[in-house]
Amino acid sequence: MAAKLARVDQWFERSPFIGFAPWIIYWIVADGASTWMFGALCAVLAALILGVSAGFGGPRLLDLVTIGFFIAVTVAGMVLGAQDRDWMDTYATTLSAGTLAVMAGVSLAFVPFTEQYAPPSAPRHDWERAAFRRTNQVLTLMWALVFALIAVLGYVAVASPSTVHWTKAVIPVVVIVGAIGMTQIYPERVRAGVQPPGN
Repeated sequence: MAAKLARVDQWFERSPFIGFAPWIIYWIVADGASTWMFGALCAVLAALILGVSAGFGGPRLLDLVTIGFFIAVTVAGMVLGAQDRDWMDTYATTLSAGTLAVMAGVSLAFVPFTEQYAPPSAPRHDWERAAFRRTNQVLTLMWALVFALIAVLGYVAVASPSTVHWTKAVIPVVVIVGAIGMTQIYPERVRAGVQPPGN
C-alpha cells in the first residue's frame, strides 16, 4: 500500500511551469508599442536555454506549440511591414493567450497537456490510472479557462484602454497565481483521497 501511494506521489513532481516561462517573458516584453517581436525573440531564446524544446523524455505539446508560435511570430515580424505589424502589436496578449487556451482545450480530447509532465513511473493499476487521468483533465481544463480569460482581458484592454491596469496586470496575475496554487493543492487532495479498491 505504501509503495503504491509513493508512486502516486511521483505523478505530479514535475510541472508545466517551466514551459510557461517563455510566454510570461513574452507578455512582459511585448507590453509596449512595437515590442512584440523582441518579446518573441526573447521567448524563443528562453525556450531553447531552458531546454523546453527537448524536455525530459521527449518534446511535449506545450513545448512544440511554444517553439512553433514564437518562431512564426518572429518570422512574421521580419516579413511584414510596419503597418501590417500594428495589429500584432495591439493584440499580442490575446493572440498568445488564445493560442495557449486552444492548445490546452484540444489536448483534452487526446492527452491532457499536464499529463505529459508526469515522471516515467506512470500509474500502472486501473485505480491509479483513473485518478491520474481525472486529475490531469481537471488541471488542463483549468489552465485552458485561465488562458481564455487572459485572451479576453487582452482584448478588453485594447477596446477600453482605461482598464489596462486591471485587465493586463492585476486580474491576470491574480488568476495565474490562483491557478498555480490550484495546480499544487488539487493533486495533493487527490493523493490524500486516493485508495486502491477494497481498502
